[in-house]
Amino acid sequence: MEIPPAPVGRLEIVSDIICPWCWIGRAHLDQALAILAEDGMTFEIGWLPYQLNPDMPAAGVERATYRAQKFGSVERGAELDAQVAEAGRAAGLAFRHDLMARTPNTVEAHRLIRLAAPTGLQHALVDRLFRAYFQEGADIGDQAVLVRLAAEVGLPEAVVADFTVGQAARSEVVMESRSLAQAGINGVPSFLLDRHLLFSGAMPGQRMADAFRQAVAILRDRAA
Repeated sequence: MEIPPAPVGRLEIVSDIICPWCWIGRAHLDQALAILAEDGMTFEIGWLPYQLNPDMPAAGVERATYRAQKFGSVERGAELDAQVAEAGRAAGLAFRHDLMARTPNTVEAHRLIRLAAPTGLQHALVDRLFRAYFQEGADIGDQAVLVRLAAEVGLPEAVVADFTVGQAARSEVVMESRSLAQAGINGVPSFLLDRHLLFSGAMPGQRMADAFRQAVAILRDRAA
């Protein structure tokens, strides 16, 4: 049986589930990882929390009203949605802004992502959360919705129980989101290799693969 190559490093993505560019960035990341895998280069993957709206009410807010206040008008919000939808189509993603009724507080989603880290299902969970929000209009700030999505990706019952009983990992999520912002990360998605910030933004898959390859070479030279 062929032994898979050892990961060349730990790649971490700083993101927020309500950030459309983070979903597009995840699609480009999958493309980049596939390109690099052809050369035998693999990575450990982890997702780090970042809250774009840390002061969002726990129940979230009505999306149209929120975006009109944030961007100055309903029309401007719609223009930005159209730009995102076009970029999404180029990445093979179909945004359904017509189904997105609420902008949620994402701390609960980040708690679940954090608790999923040891299971090997974190990457799949993040993808499911993105799809639920951007394609299905699901309220990913609602714990019952998150429990359903966790079951769909096969998270162990013990992990789901930790999530639903008490506030496991909440303080860690809040503190890490703050520390990443204090460290200078002011935009998402951002990509770190072995805790070295590489870049921010949803660059295309081939460019992303080239950036990862170059970063690995630089870090290897430094360690030599």
